[in-house]
Amino acid sequence: MASHPQDKTHSLSLRDPEAFWSHHAQALHWHKPPSKSLHRSTKHLANGVSHEHWSWFPDGEISTTYNCVDRHVLAGNGDNVAIIWESPVTGSKQKITYSQLLEEVEVLAGALREEGVRKGDVVLIYSEADCKNPVPMVPAALYAALAVARLGAVHAAVFGGFAAASLAQRIEAARPRAIMTASCGVEGSKGVIDYKPLVEGAIAKSSFKPSKVIVWQRDQLRWAPMQKLEGQRNWQRIVKSAWSRGIRAKPVPVKSNDSLYVIYTSGTTGLPKGVVREAGGHAVGLNLSIKYLFDIKGPGDVIFCASDVGWVVGHSYILYGPLLAGATTILYEGKPIGTPDAGIFWRLVEEHKVNVLFTAPTALRAIRKDDPDSRLLEQVGARQGLRHLRAIFLAGERSEPSIVRAYQDLLDKHGAPGSMVVDNWWTSESGSPMSGLSLRSAIGLDHDSRDAHRPFPVKPGSAGKAMPGFDVRVVDDDGKEVPKGTMGNIVLGLPLAPTAFTTLYQDDERFYKGYLKRFGGKWMDTGDAGMIDESGYIHVMSRSDDIINVAAHRFSTGAIEQSILSHPSIAEACVVGIPDSLKGHMPFAFVHLRTPPSPSTPLPATPSPEFFASVNALVREQIGAIASLGGIIQGQGMIPKTRSGKTLRRVLRELVENAVVGRFDAKVNVPPTVEDGEIVEVARERVRKYFGERERRQGRSKL
Repeated sequence: MASHPQDKTHSLSLRDPEAFWSHHAQALHWHKPPSKSLHRSTKHLANGVSHEHWSWFPDGEISTTYNCVDRHVLAGNGDNVAIIWESPVTGSKQKITYSQLLEEVEVLAGALREEGVRKGDVVLIYSEADCKNPVPMVPAALYAALAVARLGAVHAAVFGGFAAASLAQRIEAARPRAIMTASCGVEGSKGVIDYKPLVEGAIAKSSFKPSKVIVWQRDQLRWAPMQKLEGQRNWQRIVKSAWSRGIRAKPVPVKSNDSLYVIYTSGTTGLPKGVVREAGGHAVGLNLSIKYLFDIKGPGDVIFCASDVGWVVGHSYILYGPLLAGATTILYEGKPIGTPDAGIFWRLVEEHKVNVLFTAPTALRAIRKDDPDSRLLEQVGARQGLRHLRAIFLAGERSEPSIVRAYQDLLDKHGAPGSMVVDNWWTSESGSPMSGLSLRSAIGLDHDSRDAHRPFPVKPGSAGKAMPGFDVRVVDDDGKEVPKGTMGNIVLGLPLAPTAFTTLYQDDERFYKGYLKRFGGKWMDTGDAGMIDESGYIHVMSRSDDIINVAAHRFSTGAIEQSILSHPSIAEACVVGIPDSLKGHMPFAFVHLRTPPSPSTPLPATPSPEFFASVNALVREQIGAIASLGGIIQGQGMIPKTRSGKTLRRVLRELVENAVVGRFDAKVNVPPTVEDGEIVEVARERVRKYFGERERRQGRSKL
């Protein structure tokens, strides 16, 4: 029996990458067509180390903005809607066609050129520390990135969550010609958030001074001129001036291997780590992925990526992916709950006939917490408002099987025929999903276009199968491949797919040390741990440093969390290792209960013996007796996360390790990307209470 089309596509992409990617490059406009798709070489570092290097479409020249905007207008699709802006926090809505987008971008690019931005310059986009979004989710954010790229310059989005000193580091690393920001953000219950103190403070601290700060003045708060800073510009004013004088900028093609953007990863320590996205490979790979994985084919299709433009997901599937395809993208300024309620996603899907919703498991958990019976979704479903929805894609962290099953049941009832919940796995470094379940057969070359294509079935708990160009393997600590179904380090064979990075910004040596050195340059270390099962599905269980060694047995925190979450009373779980004199470490869980306690009845940190036994029985049954829990702390609002929804296990692990030796007030390493730093202190008090309760129990047992 012939293999599945997704397997055939993936196999060809690895077996003959030259033919595969040359074919897909033809879907785009090249100012200078590349003569080949892949060039392999050896890179020699200053310390005498050499490693394999590769480049995609090395002699081609391309303009990403031309392919995202101009190309569609010239093809007669200028009246199609490119961007739908929805801002429940300000009560604003707007639709922007491709023709309108072209005007906005070419005028802003002309204004930026007059402000001194040139090909190869870096322009930094930034926001305030307490705001989730690195720039407010307003159309100007997309205009800015496209205008910078139109000039052949490089945009560098800096995540929200950085204080002035951290932003100053990133200014020094990127050395931007200009900073583009907004006067404020508007975030739910927090209201208006002034960006000025952080930007002004960061520039004061930085040894490098950008020549211009260009401010989008929002109606909710307008900046006065910044103190002790020359070069502040009113964004709207310089655009209005350029418009009145007929100033426009034509697209400036760049070499395929020139940088399109730099995105700083959310590392917890050290200097900023800038992931470089190259122009040619990014455009080709992303254009394929939006059509192949997400089945967003072009005009008429609508994708709602409920992320932020500053995260890599937002770069890829709010901004560039949909516009490369000529589809419609929804730009959403709000949250999944509270702006105004947990039904907002479903009402937007209904209103705009959304085909694909892309969000994080954290968002769906929040929605289920506020609307546990899915009443608000059912209301939309009863109106057949979800009949256009072909898929919900999840990424950003591991999706527990219970959340996948719950929403798959709802899609089976209300979504388009055959609609699916698709978990997919990727990173800032990869630029696009490394795994998933493709909704569509690839476009030509890989197999007969008449091949029947039904997506692989959803397997809750897995992140699907490998995507084109990503050679995903699982190896032990010595770099040797392990049998199917065996836990290990998830690595990638070289070269990586075209959307992925080939180095770090101005730091080849750190790229080698951080990603290639561990396995001798043979594999790229993703930092994730998991397994590939007998059917080829990839199970990403945790970060490699979240593997717990229990009496010489290695267990994934993700696998243990999965077993805990099968308990009907538990809504969320985080597992870390607690030191144990006999076994080295034991699994230790923090759990949020589905039903919060009564305000008049304080919840003990330690669960009842019966509850602990019932949870532990699930772990023993699903993982094994050796993985029995060393303890459970129960509570609410005590599991810290990053702004992209990743659980900060390291923070909880430090709290527990300190508590074991009585250091309850010891400082823990909290990264600047934490969503809410107060949650760490809530966790600290629950840990303190738990160990206090344990000490009292042990004291009583000795009497």
